[in-house]
Amino acid sequence: MARPTPPALEIPPLSVYQLLFDGLDESDLDRVALVDGPTGDETSYRALVAQIDALAGSLAARGLAVGDRVGILCPNVPAFATVFHGVLRAGGTATTINSLYTVAEIANQLSSARATWLFTVSPLYPQAHEAATAAGIPDDRLVVIDGVTGHPSLSDLLFDRAAAPDVSFDPATHLAVLPYSSGTTGHPKGVMLTHRNLVANVLQCQEVIPLGRDDRVLAVLPFFHIYGMSVLLDFALLKRAALVTMPKFDLADFLRTVSEQRCTWVFIAPPIAVALAKHPLVAEYDLSNVEVVFSGAAPLDRSLAEAVAERLGCVVCQGYGMTETSPVTNVIPVSRSDVDRSSIGFAVPGTECRVVDPESGHDVRVPRRGRGPSAPGELLVRGPQVMTGYLDDEEATARTIDPEGWLHTGDIATVDAAGVFTIVDRLKELIKYKGYQVAPAVLEAVLLAHPQITDAAVIGVPDDDGQEVPKAFVVRRAETGAGSGGGADGPAVVDEAAVIEWVQDRVAPHEKVRLVEFVDAIPKSTSGKILRKDLRARVGRHAALT
Repeated sequence: MARPTPPALEIPPLSVYQLLFDGLDESDLDRVALVDGPTGDETSYRALVAQIDALAGSLAARGLAVGDRVGILCPNVPAFATVFHGVLRAGGTATTINSLYTVAEIANQLSSARATWLFTVSPLYPQAHEAATAAGIPDDRLVVIDGVTGHPSLSDLLFDRAAAPDVSFDPATHLAVLPYSSGTTGHPKGVMLTHRNLVANVLQCQEVIPLGRDDRVLAVLPFFHIYGMSVLLDFALLKRAALVTMPKFDLADFLRTVSEQRCTWVFIAPPIAVALAKHPLVAEYDLSNVEVVFSGAAPLDRSLAEAVAERLGCVVCQGYGMTETSPVTNVIPVSRSDVDRSSIGFAVPGTECRVVDPESGHDVRVPRRGRGPSAPGELLVRGPQVMTGYLDDEEATARTIDPEGWLHTGDIATVDAAGVFTIVDRLKELIKYKGYQVAPAVLEAVLLAHPQITDAAVIGVPDDDGQEVPKAFVVRRAETGAGSGGGADGPAVVDEAAVIEWVQDRVAPHEKVRLVEFVDAIPKSTSGKILRKDLRARVGRHAALT
């Protein structure tokens, strides 16, 4: 297959700070940059830049050198922006840590990243202090943003009043951030992203996401995750929008914040879309200001996207990316209502995408226009946003990025003649049923269309003959009890037989769900990805008990 050359994208040799804040116009200085969702407190761009510069100066004065690694263990609060960009402004490398991590997980990341500083908040102080001690970080370099006796606070550092340092480094090679891969399919690995990686991806987003200076953007997606970090902390601030922060997701708080702050753009993961489409609480809030709901981090089903769009009266789009790609590689343009909402859209400028047969390594044939999508294959990506590699893991890097610079995503996709890509599933998560490939995401989309099912996940499990079959884990509506039924409009109650019948009426025979288990919740990561390893462990435990 002949691959088209991507449109040229000029990437200036700038640091993240220079791109975002050196060109700040006088007219934007007193615009709102950050809003604390729970309190409504506002921070202007003038104040934000002053805090970033002051923190950078203080860190340099207290011994932070160019290239030093700094851990950030903090929920989404306005101070996160100051700390994150202050570290980068000083020439440090930020390694952002999942706020839900255990002491051992925090300590492992700090040690792996060789962090010499850690920023946290008082609610997370117990685990932060224990982990910092284990990683050899002294008390005077454990900064508790809101203050704890025996440690510097963010205010202490800002009141040092030290001038921002004059740092010099090559944006193309200097690491800006060291986020860690989710670990849902293996041991977490440090993803090395340079300033050039992040700058490139922000500029790529600018070409395809029409966010403007008058928009108010909900920031509920965690800043420690690459999606929130790059799209919100970087891109939204570059566009001079106002970021409305939420420290954690709670549906009532989410709806209240969107309504009261009159958010126009809401970046989400699919589990939030499920709530927006189906939860009765949504009807109690005025969400009329929402113009765009943009989903990422996991596949969004077409019917779910359409349900959210109809209920909120907004545009629903999705994008695709990975921590290893800074993260955005594909986006559905807001203006392209003709593009299937279950797809991930087109490659962003400066990005090449391929779909290759996992066994042969050859490019799949792309049908001529009007003949639908290609056969599925692994999605490969190449562009300036692709990481330089995994920290201290040349073997894993070589497995992921081939000698020609193609990053092997591990995701199964199709592509049509127009260049629209659609994720079918994860390469490692395809179910092999009697030689046929069954994509869990396809079955999950069918299950979520059921009016009495609020969430679902599918994995492959062995049957009595040792053959792999699809098993569905299903969350029923709270008012739904045991029983039977299965009409097209949705049963009054739903049981295993009803679920199996619902799916078999809508898929090919080999794709049918063979087993069903009802659960209270589907385990998911903070970025919204289904934790299939937890479901497999659950199956393993049940098997051991029987």
